[in-house]
Amino acid sequence: MAGSPSAPLTRRIVGLALLFVASGTTHLVRPQVFEPIVPHALPARRELVYVSGVAELVCAAGLLVPGTRSVAGWGSAALLVGVFPANVQMTVAAAKRWRRHPDDPKRAAFLAGTVARLPLQWPLVRVALSATGRDV
Repeated sequence: MAGSPSAPLTRRIVGLALLFVASGTTHLVRPQVFEPIVPHALPARRELVYVSGVAELVCAAGLLVPGTRSVAGWGSAALLVGVFPANVQMTVAAAKRWRRHPDDPKRAAFLAGTVARLPLQWPLVRVALSATGRDV
């Protein structure tokens, strides 16, 4: 990976970086929002939320700098795959809340949003991989 050519800075890569900045900042400022979606088998939820927030900010910065874009692309893809279980956990928890109150349109809408979000993670991984400068 060292010495890999830098991919051009596209709008999609900038968009992913901005998404990481927003999410990473929220992880650090309001970690309690993310703690419930850390898979239950993992210890130290608050610490994991902080670590993932910092990782998102580091990836964002790396994506924007030509000399680190390739490595940041690989790191961003790994991060997105690594946090996918938390997205699944969010959907499972939303489904449980909705089943307790199936007539609540807000809970139904939130559940629908979490379900719709799951397949959207993969296009984000593709954008991250596009930053590597390699055909992947």
